[in-house]
Amino acid sequence: MVSVPAEVRERVEALRREIRRHDRLYYVEAAPEISDLEYDRLFAELKRLEEEYPELAAPDSPTHRVGGEPLPGLEQVRHVVPMLSLDNTYSRAELEEWYARTSRQLGHPPEGLTAELKIDGISISLLYEDGALVRAVTRGNGIVGDDV
Repeated sequence: MVSVPAEVRERVEALRREIRRHDRLYYVEAAPEISDLEYDRLFAELKRLEEEYPELAAPDSPTHRVGGEPLPGLEQVRHVVPMLSLDNTYSRAELEEWYARTSRQLGHPPEGLTAELKIDGISISLLYEDGALVRAVTRGNGIVGDDV
């Protein structure tokens, strides 16, 4: 096994710290300092390095979760189905890479594709019973969210 260069280890740790900081600013303090595009670039770099050097993978890495932690003071609810995040693409080449990767995973090209603009904002899961809204839960960390 090839050892991971020290500068790569340092960059991965720096990216994790920076992403966690921006997560706190965005999800908890509602005071983001960078654009979504800048954040996505940091996240993509970390994800690429973790894929290139699997020995650097860590269960607490920002690449292994979505959203933020539930807020204190609100009832926390486990999602019936986890609310996962979407991957972004910023170029035709990235879209073509996604298509090729998805085709390999499926064993055939995907059928009936639809693409739409991803607009960042709050994600929420709404539960209706007999036509009446009974619960609205934020994405939170993807497993547990806040009942709002």
